[in-house]
Amino acid sequence: MSVTEGFDILVCLTRFREQLSFFWARVSESMAATSCAAVDAAEECRDGEAALRLKVAAIAAILVAGAVGVAIPLVGRKQRLLRTDGGLFVCAKAFAAGVILATGFVHMLHGAESSLTHPCLPDSPWRRFPFAGFVAMLAALGTLVVDFLGTQFYERKQRAESTNAAAAVSAVAPISAAEDDKNGITVISVAPEARGEASGSEKGPMHVHSTAHRHGHVHVLATPGRPHGHGREDEGEASSHARNVVVSQILELGIVSHSVIIGLSLGVSQSPCTIRPLVAALSFHQFFEGFALGGCISQAQFKNTVAAVVAGFFAITTPAGIAAGLGIASSYDAKSPRALVAEGLLDSMSAGILVYMALVDLIAADFLGQTMRCDVRLQVASYSALFLGAGAMSALAVWA
Repeated sequence: MSVTEGFDILVCLTRFREQLSFFWARVSESMAATSCAAVDAAEECRDGEAALRLKVAAIAAILVAGAVGVAIPLVGRKQRLLRTDGGLFVCAKAFAAGVILATGFVHMLHGAESSLTHPCLPDSPWRRFPFAGFVAMLAALGTLVVDFLGTQFYERKQRAESTNAAAAVSAVAPISAAEDDKNGITVISVAPEARGEASGSEKGPMHVHSTAHRHGHVHVLATPGRPHGHGREDEGEASSHARNVVVSQILELGIVSHSVIIGLSLGVSQSPCTIRPLVAALSFHQFFEGFALGGCISQAQFKNTVAAVVAGFFAITTPAGIAAGLGIASSYDAKSPRALVAEGLLDSMSAGILVYMALVDLIAADFLGQTMRCDVRLQVASYSALFLGAGAMSALAVWA
């Protein structure tokens, strides 16, 4: 590299730093004000006592809706109609995926755009660049990275556990072998007492195919009730389980992040005209988001305690946000520049996460799967449910 080229790079870096410093200075100036003189139409419907009654009703209604929605797949996973591989569950999950997709595109992204282009914020920099869409895109890409890394982590963890378990069995199980020269099959038997040590009270035979010398088969006698030991099937199951675990956790993150904002917004509002339509809309929204999350938790096969904690955390998030909003309603100014920027950026992030989860981990995972491709009636029903869910949640934007 020549001296001239090095000097040019240094000049470019200096200019970039100056532009970045100028940008952050403008952002800081735009949020310096503590209030805004703009009058919201909702202020004409201000009634603190009526708003308080509606907020209490909203806490109860949204809590029940969320708890019932997330509980149905968990409680009913052993029932024939609500099994995670059943047609009814697939259609209901498709409807919930449509609700989540519309929540991200129609509600959260639009809300973020409204906040970041509010009259209380200056034109520079907030109206000179589409921050809402940009932050949503970054959130979606970040979710992709977390999704990938999380899946890789759980797959490695499960492979390590499987390897350790296999090593433990081979270490404690004395075996005997007998070869059938006629058929080229070697039979390896595990001693009963060792089998009991390795697998508890389970007894009985199982055989695992592998390649022996002279291209024969090795049959290992082990415990009953276990499937034929094929490595590729086990790896596929481990990968699917890891995906379900990661999907449930990321979906919970996306739902919780915007549920807190929604709850705070409702909690600080003093306008019954604003709160009244939100109660019905949020109850509907919470129920079907809970159903989608409950389905993912069920497919992840968490322990009952973990599943209950995750489901309970989801159910209380929005009511807790409303309660927190009630506590700060007297001092919180929803139209202050700082509040608008914070709400807009968080809404944008939530939109990106929800859109990614709906399209990639809910819709694509089910609609491009083998089960859907082989059943025309399930295809028609699932697509109808998907569009119906997206349409219904989009229609609620008229009121909330």
